[in-house]
Amino acid sequence: MNGKDIVIENWAHLQEVLYSDSWNEQLHRYRSAYVYRGLEDSNYKLTSTLNRLGESHLEKHLLRNFRKYSHKQISSEYKSVWNWLALAQHHGLPTRMLDWTYSPYVALHFSTADFTKYHKDGVIWAVNYVDTKNYLPDQLARIIEEEGSHIFTAEMLERAVSNLPELSNLKKDDFPIFFEPPSIDDRIVNQYAVFSMMSNPNILISDWLKGRAVSYFRIIIPAAMKWEIRDKLDQSNINERVLFPGLDGLAKWLKRHYRDVRLEMREKKGSPDEDEKPSESV
Repeated sequence: MNGKDIVIENWAHLQEVLYSDSWNEQLHRYRSAYVYRGLEDSNYKLTSTLNRLGESHLEKHLLRNFRKYSHKQISSEYKSVWNWLALAQHHGLPTRMLDWTYSPYVALHFSTADFTKYHKDGVIWAVNYVDTKNYLPDQLARIIEEEGSHIFTAEMLERAVSNLPELSNLKKDDFPIFFEPPSIDDRIVNQYAVFSMMSNPNILISDWLKGRAVSYFRIIIPAAMKWEIRDKLDQSNINERVLFPGLDGLAKWLKRHYRDVRLEMREKKGSPDEDEKPSESV
């Protein structure tokens, strides 16, 4: 399914596609090798916040100052640059990282969370992170093999490389890394979070995937289905109240939950309420 776009037809079709290719013959279990990233607009690219900043050389300055000014708020255990990078990404600092999730439903939430984008088709990217191991440099591949793992932790990365310049020099060809961030707070845990990063921050993973032996596909969420999906996700308790624990998440959920979609329907039809109709001339 390399690069294939699958346009969703209905709710049943969506369930089938979200869990496609999840059977693991070796384990005889339904254990998917995919991670997912949901976006509100199918035209959005897989750009990192650092890409959107447009100045990749600022990365070291951003991270250095983040570490310097957050020192009093962060535990002294945060020594690894990979833990710091994950923490910075989590709090909104521009980094080379992208947020992914093991959960297709969490990705579905992010493709339908913004009701101001409900006139746009959404998208979920699905990438087989196990396939990407074949492109790792030898130093990192050995660590993965020794651990019997398919994905890195910050501690595992630290064994082979201690900073970002070293990462770029491990291999001539560009490569991606998927790793699990530390459980900083409930948001990381509840979102079943995974991060990715490219050895070269100027390369988009979506561009890198083309022509590689890595399974990936895009699930296109038609705009006309977004409200149905959104309501069914809320009923399944996949919403901001759970994924963003705290008062901010609660407020976002309530704002959308109590939105009157009938107003939008009237605007589209161009038919005002009875009370708003002009009175007949006499």
